[in-house]
Amino acid sequence: MELSLPLYSSQESRRTDTNPLRGPRKLKLAHATRMEHALWLLCAATSGVSSLLYYYLANITRRRSGTTGRRRRLPPGPRPLPLLGNLLDLRGGNGNLHHTLARLALTHGPVMRIELGLGLVTAVVISSPAATAEAFTRHDGALAARAVPDMARAAGFADRSMIWLPSSDPRWKALRGVAASNAFSPRRLAAARGAREHKVRDLVHYFRHRAKHGREEAVDVGTAVYGGVLNLVSCALFSADVVDVGAASAQGLRELVEEIVGAIAKPNVSDLFPLLRPLDLQGWRLWTARRFHKVFRVLDDIVDARLAADDDAHGDFLDALLELVSAGKMARNDVTAIMFDVFAAGSDTIAVTVEWAMAELLRHTSAMARVRAEIEGALGSKESVEETDAAGLRYLQAVVKEAMRLHPVAPLLLLPHRASEDGVEVGGYAVPRGCTVIFNAWAIMRDPAAWERPDEFVLERFLGGEGETTGSRGKDFRFIPFGSGRRLCPGLPMAERVVPLVLASLLHAFDWRLPDGVSAEQLDVSEKFTTANVLAVPLRAVPVART
Repeated sequence: MELSLPLYSSQESRRTDTNPLRGPRKLKLAHATRMEHALWLLCAATSGVSSLLYYYLANITRRRSGTTGRRRRLPPGPRPLPLLGNLLDLRGGNGNLHHTLARLALTHGPVMRIELGLGLVTAVVISSPAATAEAFTRHDGALAARAVPDMARAAGFADRSMIWLPSSDPRWKALRGVAASNAFSPRRLAAARGAREHKVRDLVHYFRHRAKHGREEAVDVGTAVYGGVLNLVSCALFSADVVDVGAASAQGLRELVEEIVGAIAKPNVSDLFPLLRPLDLQGWRLWTARRFHKVFRVLDDIVDARLAADDDAHGDFLDALLELVSAGKMARNDVTAIMFDVFAAGSDTIAVTVEWAMAELLRHTSAMARVRAEIEGALGSKESVEETDAAGLRYLQAVVKEAMRLHPVAPLLLLPHRASEDGVEVGGYAVPRGCTVIFNAWAIMRDPAAWERPDEFVLERFLGGEGETTGSRGKDFRFIPFGSGRRLCPGLPMAERVVPLVLASLLHAFDWRLPDGVSAEQLDVSEKFTTANVLAVPLRAVPVART
């Protein structure tokens, strides 16, 4: 099926508002500004009682967690202010929290404590491979719970999502098992390989359309790749192409997902001051719930169409979910929640990784030439790349790994962990029960003690010897782009196949260059951490069809 070309608009979706499902962008920005002001006004209004409340409630928290200064040593960290805790210390870094936390860790160490909101919210930030290894090998079970933000509770999502459910919950184990065996198992992935390759060919066809007749026009690489991956994931898992609902609606779906994830990730009054959570003072929970319902309606339409169809079973992930519903092993509402889990996370992760890899190759022309030569040597005159082709390209695989190491899509492993037991110690420091635990994957994968020239794009580190066997499955704690332990990203097996396939296909079909007036040295690869760690300036490049 040919992709609807409007989906791949050259407009930069991260800087324009094309969503027909919401009002003008200025209203959204005004709403966000009001919410930001509300947070700071609340802090100012309650400052008169801050000292008494801080010390009283902090002592209660320490007693409940079983932590005392005499028995256990808490991690060091910046000195918290009454009421605000370390909120002001988290400013800077151009809004990139992973940069700010890495900078603070240089002063306070790889196991660091951050206090927020009256001492009620304690976070332990882990920033080195050694501390990460200790945490996951000795305390994986105790740290596998989630610190659930209030926005994730909107529309009851946290109670139905394998992302947020506690790992000790039987529902989490059941949902995780369903995803592992019916979406990401070797058998299921092999069965859907043809669908994935077909959607990548559609993406190449779109770029060919843009490059035909000798027209050399810059395109927004990330937006185009996201559109193709959106269809790839939906077709592989649900046998449904989301662009069938119209290009504008597909783009609107992406923006809705980004808004939901952004709301969950953003600090707010309810998370900083849990006692105020029932009031939803800023109205964010209601705001987020409305967006959840819009996305769920799209997914429900896919499910309803499947239930109403008279044709044979597709044998895909959705069929497996509906069989569980029929057997009484899963509730109907759980279907849309797990669909959202795999659909939302998978699409963005793959697209953003491909964009980062392309950006680094355009900056490093010798690496671009070498990977192109490898692809040509392996494929020759073969028109399309298959997954098995991409899997055997050593240099291409090194490009993907190095892009993920330098620019992890989830630099803080996206979702915070929570200590659910007493007695956890990392690096000689106590991790109190109930506290949030953040793994700064960006800092871990740039640790100079683990990597030579850690801030440089060096493909040789993943070629030959131990580096070539370094995997992304969380066993080598220097390299954890998908996390580790029980909370390892379940979609990793698909990402390992699709990212190299998309990248190899684009490099095989086209010569790529930067727009006129932009040199490799001038290409901006600054990071911007919003819902994911994306390029602050979206990558625009010119595809030139190869003859």
